[in-house]
Amino acid sequence: MGNRTTAVGHHILPLKVYLGVGAALIVLTAITVTVSFFNFGPYNLLVAMVVAAIKASLVALFFMHLKYDSKLYMIIFVAAILFLAVFIIFTLFDTLLRGDVEPITA
Repeated sequence: MGNRTTAVGHHILPLKVYLGVGAALIVLTAITVTVSFFNFGPYNLLVAMVVAAIKASLVALFFMHLKYDSKLYMIIFVAAILFLAVFIIFTLFDTLLRGDVEPITA
């Protein structure tokens, strides 16, 4: 068995793309901090998770070059994020509505 090498195409992005994504991450971090001072009631976690998912997607797409890799990897990533969102939503339904089903007594 000989050595098999495959040609891997590297995608080099311009510096302005990295700086733009970095600036977007800084703005989203500022939004996260600003949103933390508001009370959205039971939706505080939902708002925080949406902003965190956007930030994670930017990192995965641009810094990890997922956008320019095989589309199968992007489909797997998006499917994983959607399944995570579904599980978190089901958990929120359970924890937020628990007092409606059986009232909590002291």
